[in-house]
Amino acid sequence: MGVKKNRRLLIILGPTAVGKTDYSIEAALKFGSPVISCDSRQIYKEMSIGTAVPSAEQLSAVRHYFIHSHTVTELYTAGRYELEALELINRLFDEGHETLVMAGGSGFYIDALVNGLDDFPEADLQLRAELTARLKEEGVESLRTELRRLDPESYAAIDIANGQRVIRALEVCLMTGKPFSSFKTSPNKKRDFTVEKVGLTRPRDVLYDRINRRVIQMIDDGLVEEVRSLRQYRTLAALQTVGYKEIFDWFDFQDGLVSSEGWGPTTPGDGPVTSLDRAVELIQRNTRRYAKRQLSWWGRDKDIRWIEM
Repeated sequence: MGVKKNRRLLIILGPTAVGKTDYSIEAALKFGSPVISCDSRQIYKEMSIGTAVPSAEQLSAVRHYFIHSHTVTELYTAGRYELEALELINRLFDEGHETLVMAGGSGFYIDALVNGLDDFPEADLQLRAELTARLKEEGVESLRTELRRLDPESYAAIDIANGQRVIRALEVCLMTGKPFSSFKTSPNKKRDFTVEKVGLTRPRDVLYDRINRRVIQMIDDGLVEEVRSLRQYRTLAALQTVGYKEIFDWFDFQDGLVSSEGWGPTTPGDGPVTSLDRAVELIQRNTRRYAKRQLSWWGRDKDIRWIEM
């Protein structure tokens, strides 16, 4: 597959709260492109406030794809995103676009789109449910120990603080009898368009202040009510994310499911979430940590042209 001339995918990436939405809309208007979202949580139609989806005004400025396009009850993966986004991108190029704008903070989804994923086995939902139950009952350390025994390479490479990442790696090991890392050996897939990556950054103190203020704004916009409306889905993978799990823990404390001396089921290292103020503090802290991990992920990619906002 050769690269076709005059077909460029411009990917606007960067940590959460850096300002990707406004920047990508400006770029889309400049090039007459829609915005193709590459965010693993904004795709869910039931999640708006906690995922910081673009505002109604921003959504009306240009056409957006992969915003509120799927439901939390569907299992959605980076591999599925690769297939669906490629189909869309090729169709838009065929319609005459020369530059397409993509905006995202999900490094794994961006990598899947640009380089392709290996042929990972389909998820075993029963096994995943069992591992998720273990995560809740035993904490992530128990799963990490098992992963280290079965696949030390993955243990050293993935974000072992992310329980869902540990579960996925362990799930593949247990399903296939082969290390999760052994599925990452094939060469990058070739795309028939050029890719240009622009990374947005800000001074660390400025970025952290923006994160802290945005969390407060989410609370003012009704995040607690949004999370309450999703309680029946809290065990699904889509809800295992910052901004939701902390408030679920607060609900558990309010309902008497966790005592003041107990541990929150999804934040075992932080103690019980005894108030909304404590939940907000944890969301702010965990979002800052997430932003730091995003920057670390992209720090290894030498193809990114960084712009300080």
